[in-house]
Amino acid sequence: MAKQIANAASAFQQQRTGLVPSGVTVVLSDQTLVITLKGALSAAEKALAKSPTGAAQIQEYHRQLFAISSEPLRQEIRRITGVNVSDATVEHDPIGGAMVQVFAAGTMVQVFLLSQSIAPDTWNATMSAPHS
Repeated sequence: MAKQIANAASAFQQQRTGLVPSGVTVVLSDQTLVITLKGALSAAEKALAKSPTGAAQIQEYHRQLFAISSEPLRQEIRRITGVNVSDATVEHDPIGGAMVQVFAAGTMVQVFLLSQSIAPDTWNATMSAPHS
């Protein structure tokens, strides 16, 4: 399942932004599904994000983009897991996992709250993004 979700998330990112992430990590903990896309920002976005104002603009842009375009990814997660996505959000993380407002490295974290748990024995945790 993790590999299928990673592939779907990578394709979703490429379709909506034109960029293929350099790596995708998928983690499931109880009802929380976390997808981390590495290299998810363009060079221009990274440059803009170096200032607090630019970082806030990029953050808001990606929040809005995710809010209006995430339904196909939610549907794909449901198809793969058999479980509905109850809630979803997106935040950017420059260095290793903290949710922050200012970022530069281009990592995007997507968190999905599932409506029920998925058995751990059906899960595989990490994969690299496919090369195009």
